[in-house]
Formats: sequence, structure tokens, C-alpha cells
Amino acid sequence: MNYEHIPLARLSISKTNMRYGKKAPDVSRILPSVRKRGVIIPLIVRPNCSPDHFEIMAGRRRYFAALAVEAEGQEGVTLPCAILADGDDADAFELSMIENCLRENPDEVTQWEGYTRLVKEGRKPDDIAQTFGLTDLTVKRILALGNLLPRIREAYRAEQIDVPTVRHLTLATKAQQKAWLALFEDVDGYAPRGNQLKAWLFGGASISTDVALFDLAGYSGQIVTDLFEDGGFFGDADAFWAAQSAEIEVRKAAYLEDGWSSVEIVPVGSYFQAWEHEKTPKRKGGRVYIDVSAKGEVVFHEGYLTRKEARKRDDGGDNSVKQPAPTRPEITSTMTAYIDLHRHAAVRSALATHTGVALRVMVAHAICGSPLWGVKVQDQKSRNEAVTESIESCVAEARFDERRRAVLEVLGFDPDEPNVTLGHDPMHGITGLFQRLLELPDGVVLDVLGVVMAETLASGSCLIESIGIHLGVNMADYWVADDAFYGLIRDREVLTAILSEVGGATVAQAHAAEKTKTIKSVINDCLTGDKGRVKVEHWVPRWMAFPPSAYTERGGVVTVTAANRSAWLAESETPLDPDPAAAGAVEVLEGGDSETAEAFEDVEEQRLAA
Repeated sequence: MNYEHIPLARLSISKTNMRYGKKAPDVSRILPSVRKRGVIIPLIVRPNCSPDHFEIMAGRRRYFAALAVEAEGQEGVTLPCAILADGDDADAFELSMIENCLRENPDEVTQWEGYTRLVKEGRKPDDIAQTFGLTDLTVKRILALGNLLPRIREAYRAEQIDVPTVRHLTLATKAQQKAWLALFEDVDGYAPRGNQLKAWLFGGASISTDVALFDLAGYSGQIVTDLFEDGGFFGDADAFWAAQSAEIEVRKAAYLEDGWSSVEIVPVGSYFQAWEHEKTPKRKGGRVYIDVSAKGEVVFHEGYLTRKEARKRDDGGDNSVKQPAPTRPEITSTMTAYIDLHRHAAVRSALATHTGVALRVMVAHAICGSPLWGVKVQDQKSRNEAVTESIESCVAEARFDERRRAVLEVLGFDPDEPNVTLGHDPMHGITGLFQRLLELPDGVVLDVLGVVMAETLASGSCLIESIGIHLGVNMADYWVADDAFYGLIRDREVLTAILSEVGGATVAQAHAAEKTKTIKSVINDCLTGDKGRVKVEHWVPRWMAFPPSAYTERGGVVTVTAANRSAWLAESETPLDPDPAAAGAVEVLEGGDSETAEAFEDVEEQRLAA
């Protein structure tokens, strides 16, 4: 390899450079150094077919920085170059990739383009992995992007598609990818992502092959192999369960033949609770419990009886064998209760003065639950599929999902989980989650609380009305009329009133005798500006607004909502009677005289009664 300073006019970017053809790089970071001291690190070049001309294999950014310096008026700019002998394109391109990967990590699609080119030049995936210090699996995962349609790859490069989604799409057929892409590019459509996409592609089956008891070699059903997971999963859940159940029966027969008194299969949805059973050997009548989970996992619990059966066995057993006397505990159950209650009293007294800690305890309880806490996540689904689809694809749900994913990530949960609240089992349960929350600043904890509260807010309650009015929610920012909305309106009087609202009284009168389908079409034209209609911006039906109102005297559910609103306004606008004891109660909270505590309780009772 020779070294030489070569003028810019004798250099050009090689087509084998991994960044050839892309827009000019950003050289602002290195330009001051090149302007002052020139290029220090040699470029890698090789002779071109033209005499005295060289093509750049690595060093594209340094080359463009030198061009910028020359354009500023500096003359005689040359670049230090390491000149390669003529070799094959694979060697040259590999050098380009190594140099570029070490300096600025390319995105996965760019890596795929590079690795694919190397494969075409004769490199094997394990050779590429060894060259770039990667595992074979990593290289194969990147090469799997070749299964994607070009439009999907470009969307992934532009960060319009997340990593879990694109990995599931690599397993999809071209027809499935086209169907998904149509939903993705449709502004009114909803393209499933993450685990929802996995269920959409494979009919909801996501049972791992790792849980199979039977021999996979003899399995005739579909198995989907996934480069992005350790194993594969079954494409047909029914076929899996048929094979798994048959093998469970075989194992059950083998246990019985081996001398176990009985074998009990714990059905899906029920669980084997060890605390309800007592370990009992085979010779004393112990049985085998086969615990089957909804995900196909099977656990064999050998040698157990229920505690009731174990006690009955002991009572009727051989009395000649003297049982050891039970060990007496150090303290009685009453003393235990005494200690627990005193510790509880001390902790809650301290907690009441540390609101930051109390906030984190509350959030941990809301997420994990406890014997005294029970919260439920509001289901966003309806028995009407069109309504469910409308909610899943609305702007509000998309915004909330983005915030929920951020909270899941900051808590260390899987970002693809459907919710933050419940369903999680941190490493150390609620205590582990509490420790995690202690590490977070107050602002982040409040963000977590916001998502948890939003997930557990009951739909259709008067509280929705109260919060919507208080926060000044403008439904036009979150909702536009869709097919589900039009499909649910069947009242001609209401449709005519809506048309009058969006199109004017004249238009409404002109279509009063038309079919409801025609009236809906005209309403849609007014909202979209189609067919020469003046477009009406930011319209929402009266029922959706905060506060709501009705189109007819019948009112319906709006009447009930309005009554709730009136009650809420009356409550919020009616102050409590001034009470001198209230000032004393505030002093208690701020460290004042404790004799006013009783007065504070009276004030609280009055507040709750109001």
C-alpha cells in the first residue's frame, strides 16, 4: 500500500463506497479542523480506469470537507491517501463498510444494503459477521430486511415504523405486506403494530415452540421461525393444542403406570397453588398435578396432596409412629398483630408528612394492586366492531399510546404491553416498583400517574364530564366524522338538524325528503369540502362537546349527562361554610398545635358530606 497526497481534481467517490449516491454529508463538525490544519487521516483510494485518477473507497466526509475549503478560495488543496492495489469489489466495499461503521453507525437498512452487496460478491453471513465483529444471528437479522417490500424498508429507514413492527413484517408474505402497507398509507386506516401485528399476521397465535412437549420433527402444522426471537412459534393454535393435549395424555398414562395414585390435569385458566397442597411421596399416596397455562407451558408437580387430604391421611395413619412435637413460635399471633399494627401506625404517620414518597406508594399500588387496592383498566372495545376500529384508529388513542409507551419504557416494562396498570410483575413485586419510582424525579412520577389514571378512568361516568369541562377539552382536536359515526345515526330528525348545522337551513330544507343515506352523504361533503361544498372545519356533534347538548327535545342520554353536569357545577360552585376550626386543621398539617386535629376531622366530614 502506497501513500500519496492527491489533488481534489484527481479524486471521486467510488460506486463501491457504501454511502455512494446519498446526499452530501454534514461536514460542519470537521470543517473547522480541515480549514485550519487540513485532512490528517488518510483516505483509502484505489486507481480508477482513467489515467492518474483515483476513486475514494473510504473518507467521503473528509473529501466533501476539503471541497468546501476549496470553494472558500483556498488553493492547492490535496488529500493524504492510502492507495490500494487493484482488487475485487468485495474487498473494496468491505473496507468502505468497516471505515464507515467505525466512524458513524449507519442505520439497519443501510447495513442491509451493504451486507446484501457483500453476499452478492460471494461473502457468506458468517464471514461478514467475523469481519465486523458481530454474531451470525445479528447479520442474518439484518439480511432478513430483504424480505420486506422496498416501500416498507424506506419507511423503516425514515423511522416511520418501529423495530418490533418491522421484525414481524419480515415474517409476512408479500401479499400480507401489501395489505399492511395499504393500511399504513391510508390516512383513515389503522395499521396494526408490535404484538397486535403479530396477531394480525398469524391469527393471534403466539405460542412458542419452546413449550412443546411433543417432537417438533413429527409435527405437521405450521411453525413460523423468527430470527428476532430465540425460537419459533406455532402458526395454528388449534393444531398445537391438539398435539400438546395428546402428549399430556401420554405423560399422564406413564405416571399412572409408574405407580402414582392419580394424575390430575389443572385446566387452562386455573392454577396449581403450592400453598394449598402438601408435599407427599408416591408411597404415601401423593399424586401428580399437570399445570397447563394459556401460553402452552406445562409444569409437572410430582408428589402432592391437598392439605385437607394430607390431614385426613395423618389422622387415620399409623399412630405407632410418634410425630415430632410442633415447634412453638417465638411470639404468639396476638403479639404479631400488636407489632404489625404499631409498625403500621408509625410508618403511616411518617408517610403522611412525606408527600413525595406517598405519591410513589400510590402509583405503585395503582399499577400492581394490593389487598386494599383494586383498580381496573377501562376496556376500549365495543361489541360493535366498527366502533372498536374507530377508537383504535383515532388521534386521541394514537397520542395516548405514544405516552403510554414512554411510561412503560421508563418503568422498565415491555413497551409493547397493552397497558401500564396491572398485569405486571416486577422482579420484587410492588416493593421493586416502589424502589424504581424512588429513583425517578417528581415530574416523571406525575407523568406515570397521569397514564395510570387515564387507563383506569371509567367510560360513560359523570367524572368524564367534570374533567372534560375543567380541562377545556375540545373534541375537534381529537375527532373527525368516520364511517362508524355515520353508520350509527338512523334518526331522520337528528340528521336533518345536523345538516342544517353544517350546511345551512336552506340545504337542510332542500334535502328534507331525501333518504337518510343521501343526507349523510351531503353532511360528509360539507365536512370534507367535496362536490363544491364549503368545508366546515372543526365540527363535532353536540353530544360530543363539553358540555353536551341535544338536537331534539327527546334528548336521550344527553339529558342524563346534562343533569350530571348541573349537579357537578352546583357542587363545585357551592363553598363550604367558613369554619374557624379549618384554620386550626391547616396548622396541624403545617406542624401546628395537635389539639386542633379533632376539628380537622369535623371539617373533613363536612367536606365529604357535601
